[in-house]
Amino acid sequence: MIDDRAMRLATFNLENLELGSRARVDFAQRAAVLRPALERLRADILCLQEVNGQHVAGVEHRQLLALDRLIEGTPYEDFARAVTTSPGGEGISDVHNLVTLSRFPIVRHHQVRHDLVAPLLHTSITAKPGGGTKTEVTLDRPLLVTDVVLPDGNELSVINVHLRAPLASAIAGQKSAPFVWRSVSGWAEGFFLSALKREAQALELRLAVEEILSADPSRLIAVAGDFNAEDHGPTLQLAVAAEEDLGSSELAAHSLVVLDRAISADRRWSVLHHGREQMLDHILASRALYGHFRSIEVHNEGLGDEALGYGKGLHSAASYHAPVVAEFDVKIS
Repeated sequence: MIDDRAMRLATFNLENLELGSRARVDFAQRAAVLRPALERLRADILCLQEVNGQHVAGVEHRQLLALDRLIEGTPYEDFARAVTTSPGGEGISDVHNLVTLSRFPIVRHHQVRHDLVAPLLHTSITAKPGGGTKTEVTLDRPLLVTDVVLPDGNELSVINVHLRAPLASAIAGQKSAPFVWRSVSGWAEGFFLSALKREAQALELRLAVEEILSADPSRLIAVAGDFNAEDHGPTLQLAVAAEEDLGSSELAAHSLVVLDRAISADRRWSVLHHGREQMLDHILASRALYGHFRSIEVHNEGLGDEALGYGKGLHSAASYHAPVVAEFDVKIS
């Protein structure tokens, strides 16, 4: 039986939470299905992805109006929050912000984007024009590192992530429509660049974890979000840094644990694509936090098939990602 006094940490990709004319689905319709899903999580710490920012008359920077309206009247309304900013650092971005909400005090937060991994240089192969020129490959989104103080006085570092999706990046002159390519070679180069970005983000994540553990080897760390990658592939392999990959038992304490491995195989999926069940959203824990781990759930009962929906031009009122929530025996009352 779930103990309400235990800490619950969740992740949920809301998929372009927006208001007004920029919203793919009317906000009221989305709120009617998203709000109950959020309330069911009963999260004490909630990592959200794809939260869009809106303009407010007379205010210089964008605000999270859509999120404010979504959580109005819920316990999350009064939670502390940390938010990513635009690449220039001038307020939040118009799309795809990361937001971490916490019942517990947030003592510090920062974002990591090319702080540990420099932009990569790529020589264009198929671009028209521009073939043969060197360009910088930059990361689409940062990582959001948030430190919260738990009721027992310990600090928990929560890293909210949204890694690059396995959709080919744009190549100059190689597309005739958003999902229509002019050549196989152009698509292949674009797909390669997206994979490069995703692995670079995973590398920066791993390096960020190493920085935290170097300062405090017994640090409680949770990494949660949309990895756009399944378990045992190179992206998760890089983030986890398993003992068998390191070839060193001395470094085993630095490995992260993929908590969703505790979910039964028939339930372990957060995205449905052409009928194929995929676990793309994960919660990872440091060894110290793993000692407090109790249970994990994925709320996929009402999840639709994203490929079928997109094929019909349907944008889900909910999300094509299921939320994931883990429970730890860190008492909150």
